[in-house]
Amino acid sequence: MNLKYLWVLSVLLSTPLLYAQNLSGKIISKIDQQPLDGAHILTNNGLATYTNFDGDFVLKNVEENVILTISYVGYKTIQQQVLDINTPIVITLQEAPIAINRVLVTGNMKIDPVLTLETNDYVKKIVQPRNVADLFNDVNGFSLIKRGNYAIDPSFRATQYEQLNVQFDGGTKAMNACPNRMDPITTHVIPEEIEKIEIIKGPYSVRYGATFGGIVNMVTQKPTIEDYGIHGSVSGGYESNGNSMVSMARLQQATEKYDVAGNIGFRDFGNYEDGDGTEIPSSFRSLDYGIKAGVNFTENQRLQAHWRQSFGRDVLHAGLPMDTEEDNSSILSLDYKLGSMPGLVESIDSKIYYSYVDHVMTNYNRPTFMMTSAISAIDATTAGGKVELKLKPTDNLALFTGVDVLHIARDGNRTRLVKSNTMGVLETPLTFEDKIWQDSYINDIGLFAEGKYPITEKTMLTAGVRYDNVTSESKDPEADFAALYTNLDKRTEHNFSGTASIKYVYSPQFIMEVAYGRGVRSANMIERFINHFSVGQDAYEYVGNPNLEAEVNNQFEVGFKGKMPISENTLDMFRYSTSFYYSLYENYIVAIIDETQTRKFMPMNEPSNAKVFRNLDDAYKTGFEIMAGVDFCNHFNFTTELAYVYAKNNDLNESLPLVPPLVTRFKLGFEKEKFWVNAEYRLTAKQDNIAYSFGEQVTPGYEIMDLRLGVIPMKNLTLGVAALNVFDKTYSNHLNFAFNNQAEFGTEPINDSGRNLSVFVQYEF
Repeated sequence: MNLKYLWVLSVLLSTPLLYAQNLSGKIISKIDQQPLDGAHILTNNGLATYTNFDGDFVLKNVEENVILTISYVGYKTIQQQVLDINTPIVITLQEAPIAINRVLVTGNMKIDPVLTLETNDYVKKIVQPRNVADLFNDVNGFSLIKRGNYAIDPSFRATQYEQLNVQFDGGTKAMNACPNRMDPITTHVIPEEIEKIEIIKGPYSVRYGATFGGIVNMVTQKPTIEDYGIHGSVSGGYESNGNSMVSMARLQQATEKYDVAGNIGFRDFGNYEDGDGTEIPSSFRSLDYGIKAGVNFTENQRLQAHWRQSFGRDVLHAGLPMDTEEDNSSILSLDYKLGSMPGLVESIDSKIYYSYVDHVMTNYNRPTFMMTSAISAIDATTAGGKVELKLKPTDNLALFTGVDVLHIARDGNRTRLVKSNTMGVLETPLTFEDKIWQDSYINDIGLFAEGKYPITEKTMLTAGVRYDNVTSESKDPEADFAALYTNLDKRTEHNFSGTASIKYVYSPQFIMEVAYGRGVRSANMIERFINHFSVGQDAYEYVGNPNLEAEVNNQFEVGFKGKMPISENTLDMFRYSTSFYYSLYENYIVAIIDETQTRKFMPMNEPSNAKVFRNLDDAYKTGFEIMAGVDFCNHFNFTTELAYVYAKNNDLNESLPLVPPLVTRFKLGFEKEKFWVNAEYRLTAKQDNIAYSFGEQVTPGYEIMDLRLGVIPMKNLTLGVAALNVFDKTYSNHLNFAFNNQAEFGTEPINDSGRNLSVFVQYEF
């Protein structure tokens, strides 16, 4: 090539750089002219940054006439063209019409709760059909308690069930009716409508109900100002392992004054095969729909209603003694918010909700049916509400105070038709009625106050106290239960909890958090009122104890997180986060073999004794999560994560139950606006630190790899494919239940799915 042409070409290519300079500016609120820290600024050529505490930002190598897109939670997203990049600019943002989405993490680094974790946008990145529990599978520190393919519970740092405060949209709850947890809250929410999941890692806030081990909030989709008009989406997916089908449709209309959104989803999952080709009984069908409507009376006043129903049919539970014939749930919630008020009271936030679960389970497809047929028809009612005031006694102090209420009631019986006994087949089968829940209830009325005060410009102090008045009663006890506990009158407990934390935000690139939380949890209904039913991982019958003391978790934690640039390219970044925690337990609730209690049902079977729930004093837990990642070459990212928990029950000289093993993840991804691909390699260690009294078994370690790919070939159309467990490994997670009352299976833990190929398609309009 002629050198003069090369010189001309070099000049042409470098010309834009000659005019590219740094652009500086400030983002402030239009109402009070206060700086907005953490606002996101994006240029039309892909450069991005955030504002600091003073609302200031700097964009490097910006050309003339650049177009900025500025977004901030709670404010209208705007676009602005900058003609003169040599002069610092000031941009004001206007508050968006008030929205009730009940998030715990607002996006404001100063005032958000400490030690929080926020998941990715599953709506955009979905590439395979799944149920809600799968959303937790890739979150560092989480494990899944699996009884099949349907009844899956999340576990975080070896806390689970009511030890975790699981809710959606900032407070709505739906408690399971089945004592074996065939129908946890994760079965009553449509997976595709979950926008994100927020986690507070410990009892570090008193505002969201009584919390023992952490708060999990599943946030559903909501219309935004960009969605005004009529919009919707349809999606479908297929999984090869089990020939499973998933479909979903959503339609919404939104204006500045009102919005209405509806969705419906259908799932048909078959039995899957493990890596050895063994078929695991786990099929189910479910239909879900929901309607959400909101009215903005003024810019700072909104009322919102949410109605949803879920219907499960023909659900097989490999790790439980019975199957679900049908499971029906209905949930209604009403939310009201009045914000931006002058004076002492800045805002009023309120919610009421009601849920009802109707559950029917049988043993019709189990080996025991030949001797005894059993059908259980049970129901659970959950109702509650909350009123919270945000007060501003001074310019610096923000005080949140209010009251919340939770009511849980359960009832239902099991009907047994005994066809034979040790003497042989009975000419006339005998019919028995067993009281499952003994018509019991638990009420919790909580009063709370939590304040946030900036000690310095970069240091935020949060402190809160909470009082819970808990009443419980069994209104229709079984005769033997009443004989065992002669003082079965209504019981009242007084629980006090609290938290104190300090968040030091040196900059958006470095945050340090130190926290202490005292979380208190009264015994749940199984621990109080179950009467000779098998509700554990073993073959023992369990007996409740209405006199249990409340569990106490004294948790200490320190965490660091941040990011730092690794090149001149502002998109190339090193990211990291760490959390180290220690929990000292008081009155920890476990079930212990009681030699004074003999087996009630099938008395000739082993084990001959029952387990009774008791309080233990000497137990603790410690562990950590570590994450480090690199964003490089504009579109590539690599992340490694490590999570470990160690727990000890010194009273029984063994581990606490359901403690996951050490898990290490390596993730490599490439992501552009219309194409993304990622690979995850997960290493799970052997777990031999187990709770023998809980019926746990030592589980070997394993390694699996997943691959996912998504593409937007045309506007509004998303296609995805995935290959899960690529190498078709046979493995079982330590928290999986063992096979129970299954023909051709022993008591070994349930294996997870072998190789599984899936496809997904979504069209938005």
